[in-house]
Amino acid sequence: MVHINHLILSAVLPVIAAQETILGVYIFHRHGDRSTKSYPPTHLTDLGYAEVFQSGSFYRSRYVDSNASNPIFGISSDLVKGSQLSVQSPTDDVLQNSASGFLQGLYPPVGATLGSETVANGSTVQSPLGGYQLIPVSVLAPTSAVSQPGDAVWLEGTTGCENAVISSNNYFLSQDFQNLTSKTASFYQSILPVVNNTFTTATDIYKNAYASKLLLRVLSLFNIRLTSIVWDLVQVSLIHNTTIQSSELLTPSNILQLQTLSDHHEFNLAYNASDPVRAIDGAVLAAQVVQALNATIAGKSTPSINVQLGEYANFLAFFGLAQLPAASVNFTGINNFASSMVFELVTNSTVNNTTYPSTDDISVRFLFANGTAGQAPLNSYPLFGQSQIELPWSNFVSEMDKFAIGSQDAWCSTCGAGSTACNTTTSATTGSSSSSPTAHSGGGISRAVDGVIGAMVTLAVILALVAALMLVGGFRLVRKGTGTANNGGVVGTTGKA
Repeated sequence: MVHINHLILSAVLPVIAAQETILGVYIFHRHGDRSTKSYPPTHLTDLGYAEVFQSGSFYRSRYVDSNASNPIFGISSDLVKGSQLSVQSPTDDVLQNSASGFLQGLYPPVGATLGSETVANGSTVQSPLGGYQLIPVSVLAPTSAVSQPGDAVWLEGTTGCENAVISSNNYFLSQDFQNLTSKTASFYQSILPVVNNTFTTATDIYKNAYASKLLLRVLSLFNIRLTSIVWDLVQVSLIHNTTIQSSELLTPSNILQLQTLSDHHEFNLAYNASDPVRAIDGAVLAAQVVQALNATIAGKSTPSINVQLGEYANFLAFFGLAQLPAASVNFTGINNFASSMVFELVTNSTVNNTTYPSTDDISVRFLFANGTAGQAPLNSYPLFGQSQIELPWSNFVSEMDKFAIGSQDAWCSTCGAGSTACNTTTSATTGSSSSSPTAHSGGGISRAVDGVIGAMVTLAVILALVAALMLVGGFRLVRKGTGTANNGGVVGTTGKA
């Protein structure tokens, strides 16, 4: 019996010694369900609030709770420690409120016992709202770049990026776009009865459509918005409306086709393998991830949790750059509300208050949940077209550096001197998290002229489609602000958020 117990103990010891430890995480999160942008101010819906709260609760059960399934080393399980969290969001109400909702799930109210303190006169002060925990969210104004790597971060790499605008416009000149426009014309005309009674003018239809920010910046003077018009209207309606006009047209196959075409359209606006500047959003995000995780390692798991809120375009651009479509074709589609991708720092080395692993003993694991984590499964996927789920830290950084943009100089070199906050004296900076993908080549034409040509050709395509819709739907074009929307029927949304 003693001999048998010795064998059992010998078999268990290696497992205990090799137990994995999470050193820190970076979570990039999409906002929850929101109201239409046609009737500002846009707000996070109750459904969206519930989605991000549930996601935060899931990550609490995974990383933070005292009984967490994958606890982060040294994390405070009940009372939040500001030094252990870094949370950032752009200046957008939906994204900021989503961040707050997520944090409420991650660190819920602690109750009267923990949520109180005794002051000098001996009296006890109770924290309001049952020990509700106040967690700051760094608000980031949309900006194109930073003065030095690490000084700040930005979440919208395309903002003011001249070459990214040109590259995105080039999709509308591609054979793929032309072919799909021709092949799907009759299909979209057949679906028009679902939406053509909701709005009184063509302007209102485009005002409420899903639209690429890159295209909107070029065409904003014309107040024309066009991408995935019908799918956005249908998608929001299917979530919030109990009745939909001409709903008999929304068969499962038609809904699938609308979604598939929208996915293809938006992915091609966000990423192109031969012109990586189009995915500047993903390049900036990659630098943020490396910089944040590097800070976690340098601070010995402080901060432990990095959270940033962003839009689906950021996801799509990063998916393309990181070659995630090689792992699953689903990475070429628009991710659902409250989706999240996670980068975990993991080690099998000993970790305690006096011993912390070197970078040689640290790996990175990528995970993604397409929708509210806990409801949608959080699965791990290999990055960069490789087969390994976990990559050594040095390999991970090396692969990310191939496309990451982590400094103003690198951003300006990639985006062009005419981009926001750039000038002709700006030069590229290379190195960790600051290398730049190949910039779009104008083929001998100046970028300003190239941009105008792309804009005008795109405008011509869109005006042709507008004319077709006016002919088919009986619409008339009016000046901006003169049209009024019918309050009934399908509700639409705009923007890439």
